[in-house]
Amino acid sequence: MNPKTLHQISYGLYIVAARKGDKINGQIANTVFQITSKPPTLAVSINKENYTHEFIKESRSFVVNVLDRDTGMVFIGRFGFKCGRDIDKFDGIKHRLSQLGNPILEENSTAFLEVRVDKEIDVGTHTIFIGEVVDADIISDGEP
Repeated sequence: MNPKTLHQISYGLYIVAARKGDKINGQIANTVFQITSKPPTLAVSINKENYTHEFIKESRSFVVNVLDRDTGMVFIGRFGFKCGRDIDKFDGIKHRLSQLGNPILEENSTAFLEVRVDKEIDVGTHTIFIGEVVDADIISDGEP
């Protein structure tokens, strides 16, 4: 098998965010996918070592923020190369809290989908969180 073939699978780019107590956190993710349309159900794969994993496990919910294609690397790097244990990733970032208390980006985002987790699947280094979309909206007319 040629492992380079896995690099041929295309992905989107998202910030998956959640709340734990009075803290919020988010991370870059590329493995978000729709499972069903009725009811609208999404899944996301999160590394067990990521801080956001703890937040989703505790809150049983998360928001998928769909990044705009023109989002700069400085913004992406804040959520992809830094740890929420060390910094508040949302400090200075325009956002609001969802109906379940999760952070919704109000910049560099085309849409959000809020998910209430119904089940999770342990897949070794990652957990796949699956749940029903309980809220969603378009944020801007940018391209994902």
